[in-house]
Amino acid sequence: MRLKAFMLLAMMATTVVAFASDGEDAEMEYTVNIATDEALGAFLVDGEGMTLYTFASDVPGNRTSACSGECAERWPAFFAQEILVPPELNKTEFQGFERDDGSIQTTYRGWPLYYYFEDEAPGDAKGQGLGDVWFVASL
Repeated sequence: MRLKAFMLLAMMATTVVAFASDGEDAEMEYTVNIATDEALGAFLVDGEGMTLYTFASDVPGNRTSACSGECAERWPAFFAQEILVPPELNKTEFQGFERDDGSIQTTYRGWPLYYYFEDEAPGDAKGQGLGDVWFVASL
């Protein structure tokens, strides 16, 4: 009798865990996601849909940013404490480094990621191509 009661409790617990994890997956919010645009193709956005950019003057993989001072005011660094990505992205391609000002910046495939201060709403990509050195972070 005890064995049957134990088995019943174990099955109930498994069912509760299964339902709980289904709900968690459905509610998962990514810190980095993918947006697509007919002209730009697929590119990275943050969890709120704001476009992420790369700077051609950066050297991928050297863990520094070529954008500081006034540049950093116009192009703030992107940072996410925990990287949560959809299955189409590989979490291991995101790293972080400490900037000269002590803040942390997230990188994708070694490229530091930035926002553009004139992007006001999700989907804006007003920084694309500026100065021929700023580009949406393409996949």
